[in-house]
Amino acid sequence: MFGHDTSKEPSREWAVIVKEQRCPFVEKRCYKVRKSQPEISIGTCTVKYGNEPIIICPLRLLERRQIFVDCLHLLTGHEPGNELHIVPEISVPGGSIDYMLASVRAGKVRDFVGIELQTLDTTGTVWPERQRFLESKDVVGLDAADLRNPKSYGMNWKMTAKTILVQLHHKIQTFEGVNKHLVLVLQDRLLDYMGREFSFQHISQEARTSDPMHFHAYAVKCENERSISLVRRVSTDAVGIAMCRGLQSEAKLDLQVILMAIEQRITTKTRFDFQQPPLPVSVELDQS
Repeated sequence: MFGHDTSKEPSREWAVIVKEQRCPFVEKRCYKVRKSQPEISIGTCTVKYGNEPIIICPLRLLERRQIFVDCLHLLTGHEPGNELHIVPEISVPGGSIDYMLASVRAGKVRDFVGIELQTLDTTGTVWPERQRFLESKDVVGLDAADLRNPKSYGMNWKMTAKTILVQLHHKIQTFEGVNKHLVLVLQDRLLDYMGREFSFQHISQEARTSDPMHFHAYAVKCENERSISLVRRVSTDAVGIAMCRGLQSEAKLDLQVILMAIEQRITTKTRFDFQQPPLPVSVELDQS
């Protein structure tokens, strides 16, 4: 909760943590709020499901900015002296790209990689479980109705996987058309599910730089504070994504349009910096 491991740190000052509502991955207030009470941040970025941790907030993947470092090799046009920028939410056919990692010289983009973040959507609500945990840590001022609420939560595996494959099929045609890379960052358990439930036999199990579509799968490691680690990389192209579900699309976008969209968003705040997190992308409001 709020980046702190609830299973290993029983002595934490949970009343203070909940009051601060701080997300350590963007170093700001947690953006995941209750729809009915927008002044309250929920802070549940990872939950236990099937005795294993499942990431449910995409901003959780921003830990240490490692996902951007793991995409540097795909910036084949990057040269010494160029600046690196992390530009959020650039519109392309089929939606928007969460982040563009761009190599920039003198304000002009020399190369870029699109990075999409995908975590599991939940069914039901995590809120009652959250409140009961806080009660067990002697946090006061909790609503008794929340504590008695029998509702629980589950993982919406199928809809999450279907939705992202549809979106990827629209977007990868654009990136392939301008000879650039698109990376989907996700948890290893979600990639495993997609491999079982969809046609992934043709997906290259050894990621190739020549492929435009890359999957970077991260595992949640349990040593000390839970952290994420890249454990698997696979790749394919637009035809490969289409084969997963047999989708069709004619989405195209001119390279100069993408370059202009990135360059218009470049500021000192987008510059790649290990000392400060990238600008956060939009997250869904909790419906509970």
